[in-house]
Amino acid sequence: MYAIIESGGKQYRVKQGDILNVELLNAEAGTVVQAEKVLAVGEGEALQVGNPTVAGASVNLKVLEHGKGKKVVVFHYKPKKHSKKKNGHRQPFTKVQVEAINA
Repeated sequence: MYAIIESGGKQYRVKQGDILNVELLNAEAGTVVQAEKVLAVGEGEALQVGNPTVAGASVNLKVLEHGKGKKVVVFHYKPKKHSKKKNGHRQPFTKVQVEAINA
């Protein structure tokens, strides 16, 4: 059984036991967070697709740790103007593990 959830404006296909990085959640490491925005749940013929979400469905996510992604270098350059600007960005994330899918 799998589910499609939405977290941080992105959609993820998850099944029980999966570990994934989602946008930063406001939760302590070791706590369990419920994802209420479940867009689809099931498998094969038993797939339930929500409009826009499946009523009564949720996914339990255990927060493992918080961290930052790899650095993305942003470089602006204008030729013949002696204009250069270099910035870096590291996107924060939360590593979670899928504990249960409640349909």
